[in-house]
Amino acid sequence: MILLSSLVFITSCNEDDFLSQVNPNQITSDTFWKSETDFSKGLTTAYGALQFAGISGADLSHEIVQSDLAGTEYWYSGQYEFTQLGFTDATRHVQNKWNELYVGVFRANQVIENLETTEATLDDSFALEVEAQARFLRAFFYFQLVHSYGGAVVHTAVAKSPEDFNKPFATKEEVTQSVIIPDLEFAKQHLPQVWDSENDLGRATWGAATSLLGKVYLFGEEWTMAATQFKEVIDSQVYSLVPNTLDNFTDENEFNSESIFEVAYSDVLKPGAKGPTIDDNENETSGEASALAMQTGQLSFGAYNTVISSYYLHELMVYDEMDTDNPINSGYTHSQRFYSSIAPIDSDGLYYNLPTGSKGGWAYGQSAYVKKHSNWYHWDTESPLERSGINFRHIRLADVYLMYAEAVLEANSDVATAIQYIDMVRARAGVITLQSYMDNNGGTFPVLHKSVQVHGSHQMVSPSEETVMTHLRMVERPIELCFEGHRWKDLVRWGIVKETFDSHKADEDWRSANLNTDGSGIAPLFINERIRPDYAVSAGAYNSEAHDYFPIPTSERQINTNLGK
Repeated sequence: MILLSSLVFITSCNEDDFLSQVNPNQITSDTFWKSETDFSKGLTTAYGALQFAGISGADLSHEIVQSDLAGTEYWYSGQYEFTQLGFTDATRHVQNKWNELYVGVFRANQVIENLETTEATLDDSFALEVEAQARFLRAFFYFQLVHSYGGAVVHTAVAKSPEDFNKPFATKEEVTQSVIIPDLEFAKQHLPQVWDSENDLGRATWGAATSLLGKVYLFGEEWTMAATQFKEVIDSQVYSLVPNTLDNFTDENEFNSESIFEVAYSDVLKPGAKGPTIDDNENETSGEASALAMQTGQLSFGAYNTVISSYYLHELMVYDEMDTDNPINSGYTHSQRFYSSIAPIDSDGLYYNLPTGSKGGWAYGQSAYVKKHSNWYHWDTESPLERSGINFRHIRLADVYLMYAEAVLEANSDVATAIQYIDMVRARAGVITLQSYMDNNGGTFPVLHKSVQVHGSHQMVSPSEETVMTHLRMVERPIELCFEGHRWKDLVRWGIVKETFDSHKADEDWRSANLNTDGSGIAPLFINERIRPDYAVSAGAYNSEAHDYFPIPTSERQINTNLGK
């Protein structure tokens, strides 16, 4: 469901009687909210906020390059300040994301509040479904706020006076307990497992609410509660992993069996509108396309290659070892997760309909480009209007499996169950499972996150809570979920940003000292000309208090006197 129509509610200023006449053609809060159709339209605008660039679109590139799975170049100044941890309260993305999320909160609040006050006769089941969706969306927006900014200003009603905007900053815990959990519990109770009509694709479901509730508990370190929610989703049998990993990252099998909550985009609707112009208002030309492909696609094919795979991720992919007995690997030299995610010069198959590497670009330190979110699989080049129709998946079943594995490890050291669910994800990707490694190596599996190029062959370890958790954190989630917006939040909640960056910085220094200077590149990464300095600044600059969360934007502090200066 592409949900992008926008509503503007305007109240007139009455200085003189003749200026107070009401325009009968103007939509206002007094003339709206009179029918089920009005509430459906109002709910549509709340869904529409999901398409904003900082929530599901191109501006997520700033957060993707902030983690250890991607880098960028200094000439992309907007993203570069995030790789260098140089963002401030005046940085554009820091301000825009805050504003976009609060637009979503405001629109959801409009729906919820007017359901309580409307004089319209609404079917009870319709009203419950609308409220449940609006409360899910409000919880989603607040979850993004508290885990991007470390807290939020709580608005659960539409502001009616300047004083309503002057509210204090609440902690993550306060917002979670007062808004997010109650909203998700309500949504879970009243949303259907599956909507009946294809026209309803994209609406929040019971599974989306339950999965997000589990994630809330996971982030709050309430492990048993988290595991319970995830297991409900798994046991519902509503969802299943798609056989082909690539189907999660193209526009050819959207809203598939693995998808739990995704945001719809289209490159067909509103032709001619630029992708970055999303959901403004009825007086502006808006698109329903995503511009994220321009950030991940390669410059040689009409994009910007703003987001580039880190060497760490590239080498993880190289050693994502294929199970030769699995027929999904027939004809491939790299794993399906590798093939679906990044494009090194020795990649399998075609890339933008040409043999990979036949155009230039794999030089000046670039070892691999990003495939996820780009149109490499069916177009010759990216759209000059920055239009992509690839949906953004916020929650999918593979993520739920891995979060469930983490929860049971933390809750009761259940190593066997954690390995079982990690291996479900690995088996789907056609790579050797941890259990297979153990069966063939005296009960041990390899430490795959250590660079073979830098440190030599992989050490073998026995399964324990510590070794399986390290694998989950440093191998499985990075490979399976790279570039999907999870990594920085994961590193922060685990409290391992510094040690991760320090380790990568040491590898970076080794690569710089051992760079092959004849231009041929050394297998398996084939890096030429220089080592891109992804951690040269960030490893030393990182400070948990300053960098784990974005600062409250300057513009918000200027408006809300309760936030200080």
